[in-house]
Amino acid sequence: MNDLQATRLDLLAGGTDARTEMERAVGIAESPACAHAFTRTMFDEARQAAAASDPGSRLAGLAFTAKDLFDVEGQSTPAGSAVLGHAPAAIADSPAVARLRAAGGVLTGRTNMTEFAFSGVGVNPHHGTPSNVSDAAVPRIPGGSSSGAAISVASGAAFIGLGSDTGGSIRIPAALNGIVGFKNTARLTPAAGALPLSTTLDTVCAMTRSVRDAITAHEILAARRVTAGNAPLTAYRLAVVKNVFFDGIEAPVAAAFERSLQTLRAAGARIVEIELPELAELAAINTTGGFSAAESYAWHRLLLERSGAGYDPRVAQRILRGATMKAHEYIDLINARRNWIARVEAALAPFDAVLSPTVPITAPPIASVAPGAERDEEFFRVNALLLRNPSIVNMLDGCAISLPCHAAGELPVGLMLWHAALHDDAILAMALQTERALQE
Repeated sequence: MNDLQATRLDLLAGGTDARTEMERAVGIAESPACAHAFTRTMFDEARQAAAASDPGSRLAGLAFTAKDLFDVEGQSTPAGSAVLGHAPAAIADSPAVARLRAAGGVLTGRTNMTEFAFSGVGVNPHHGTPSNVSDAAVPRIPGGSSSGAAISVASGAAFIGLGSDTGGSIRIPAALNGIVGFKNTARLTPAAGALPLSTTLDTVCAMTRSVRDAITAHEILAARRVTAGNAPLTAYRLAVVKNVFFDGIEAPVAAAFERSLQTLRAAGARIVEIELPELAELAAINTTGGFSAAESYAWHRLLLERSGAGYDPRVAQRILRGATMKAHEYIDLINARRNWIARVEAALAPFDAVLSPTVPITAPPIASVAPGAERDEEFFRVNALLLRNPSIVNMLDGCAISLPCHAAGELPVGLMLWHAALHDDAILAMALQTERALQE
């Protein structure tokens, strides 16, 4: 499956055209592969926009999708819920959607998501749950919360899946579906016009088919140019954090990760195993519920009073944890995070990046975590495992990318490269070299 860059070159060479590519994208979006992936489609408008597109623009009339929490002019913004289905229409596109459109991208639809983005599993009781593209025999979870966005990219229905990442909501579904998910430093992209989960942790970012497409998407969303040098892997000193990240890891994930390390070492990368004792502090720092619970409750409290029965019970349960947090506990949380970031940044300063499994498990069957109180225990177990590794980067205010690292015939596994804030360009440069090494 060609990535955006290869398709754009084909467009410029006359080997294809935007109309043809849009029909291909729409055909996939309407196929069983994308069942439940969209909450609203705009295929007729997309066809017209593709026909009128400029092949010389950065996105050249090619398809992108937007997670259901982004404002699109003239549409309500339900964020995967039932309770906001009749909310007033947005008066303008969110900046993220507007920037992708201004770059020549064509929006084909709003994508399904965990209600209000509060889970890494991707299950939605209101709109159905899209199935992971990796297994035609067993319907498996897509990962969340940007579930439909991942399916749109992994299936071939879109080149860019616009989403958000608060504790891994881009990287989790990217890892489970075998695509690329880049979470930039949060401050680099505008979060206006996106319904918030945590104003402290939310990051607007995207999933793509390749690292070079991830760079293009980030440059458009952040309105900046990435300086990605061509330094070989021999130039990098990389760390592998041995504590926490490997707890509960499944054998296929461990094998794929170790195989990736061997490939990178063979290519000349210097890889050092380290411990980060600071990770043991996170449970105590977040003991009162953390930023997502407190900040989501502040946004949802009145809506919960009016329409709480219409919420996904699992989501409502997590939001309501924020109701008991006291003002001094929230201030303590802010200060503890600031202190924790400073110490972790100091520990990582000698390294160009850290390598970790994006998540420690492969995608479990949807049936094991589907809506229903009898499956809540398993749902929350899986959710905690999926969120644990990527959420560390959000707590760090850092940047990270997930790359597929599984072999053909295996369930998808993600390799995460990450570091502290504003290391984005270095992470993307290393990801280009890492992707090349893993594909050789």
